[in-house]
Formats: sequence, structure tokens, C-alpha cells
Amino acid sequence: MRFETPRQRRRRKAREAPFPPAWRVLLQARVAQWRFLDHDERARLEELIKVFVVDREFEGARGMRVTEEMRVTIAAQACLLLLGLEDPGYYYRDVHSIIVYPSTVTPPGPQPSPLLAGAVTEAPAALAGQARLHGPMVIVWDQVLAQARFPGRGHNVVYHEFAHKIDMADGAADGSPLHRDRSAGRHLDEVLAREFTRLRRQSEEGEPTLLDAYGAQSAVEFFAVATEAFFDLPVPLQEQCPELYAALAGFYRQDPAARVRRGVGAH
Repeated sequence: MRFETPRQRRRRKAREAPFPPAWRVLLQARVAQWRFLDHDERARLEELIKVFVVDREFEGARGMRVTEEMRVTIAAQACLLLLGLEDPGYYYRDVHSIIVYPSTVTPPGPQPSPLLAGAVTEAPAALAGQARLHGPMVIVWDQVLAQARFPGRGHNVVYHEFAHKIDMADGAADGSPLHRDRSAGRHLDEVLAREFTRLRRQSEEGEPTLLDAYGAQSAVEFFAVATEAFFDLPVPLQEQCPELYAALAGFYRQDPAARVRRGVGAH
């Protein structure tokens, strides 16, 4: 008989269990991206969601009680990023705890840097989410709910924070996610660096940009912002930044722009 750790047993049982029909109804009602997925993509996402939910501890803050709706809505968006990746468990293996706040939170005083162990941020800032290297994640529920139901604005806290975790999967937060193909990884890094430089220049000159100007802060934030746009504004990103879109499509092994066009054409 093959020995299983408690975590392996939980995962196996989650995979073997049928996907709850109530969760499917919830996804249809709460997560707009669900409607663009084909049958195979939905089946894949369901498998990822089942494991994600049993594998992570969700904790409510400020008196919030974490509900099934919250777990499934957050899990669905986080797992959408993994849909085309091989060995998806690798990318979120550092995600153990998710703290859910009801609304935007401003921590008092200097805070530990989410990206560098031992460092602190200088001033408190309002947070919609936070991903710490080897630490818990913070997610704000009212942002999650609004952004899941009404995509297309270029902002999605779940995509942004879990993109940070994908970046951190190799043990470093540097804006350069580990790519299974070295050549493709070098190309992705080159494209990200060029587009980061362009966004920084546009931001400094006050030009309007498709990508959130917050991505001009650092290469780390640029990757997270680019991921937000890739999944939330795929058609405009493909049209305005085709090289960036193609590089991200190669990494995530997904084509959300084609998905959206197919979904729109079906209505």
C-alpha cells in the first residue's frame, strides 16, 4: 500500500469527489470568466478548485466569517492562472493561508515587506491585497466580488496577488517567473523588461496607458499588472501590446482573447 501524507490524502479525496453542483451555480453567477470557458477548460478548472479549497486555510479578519462563496470565488480566479500550466501545484506551493478582509485595509505603521524577508515598507498604505514571500496572503472581499462579476477594467486583486505567488515560486520575487522552457523564458524576460521600460517612460511623461501605471514601480509589480491585463483585458492587450500578449500567452499557455471573442460571438 502506498504511503500518503495527510496533505496528499486530502488532495486525493478532493480529486475523487464530484464537483458540488452548488459551486457550479455559484461560478455561473459570480465569476464572469467562467462563461467564456469551453467544456474541457471548465472541467480542468473544477479539478484545480477542488484541490485549492481543501489545501489552503482561509481566515476571516475584522469579524468576517469566511463562507463557501468566498472560498470558491477566490479559488476560481486564482486557479484560472494555472489552467494551462504543467504541474500547477508547483506555482502555489507557498500559498498556505489566505486572510480575507471585508474591505480595503490600511495596516498601522511600517509593515514587513511582502517581497523581501527582513525588510519593511516605509509608510502604511491602503491594501486591496498582499502576497508575502513565505507568508500569508491578504485578499479584500468586496474587491474580489466586484472584479469577478464585472471584468474588463484592468484591475483584479486575485490575479495580481497570485501572479506575485507565481513569480515567487522559484524562491525570489523578481518579476521573472520560472519558465519550463529556458529559451521561451529568456524571451519572456526580454519582453517584460522592454514593456516595463515603456510603461515607466509613459508614466513619467503622463501618457495614458492600457496597463495600470502601478506596474511602473518595479519589475515585480509590472509582471503582476501585466498578468491582470492579460486575463482581464485580453483583447485590448493583444491589440495594443501584441508582443507582451504573445509572451504571456506562451507562459500561461492560454489565449484569453480568443476565449472572449468566441464567447461574445456566441451571444
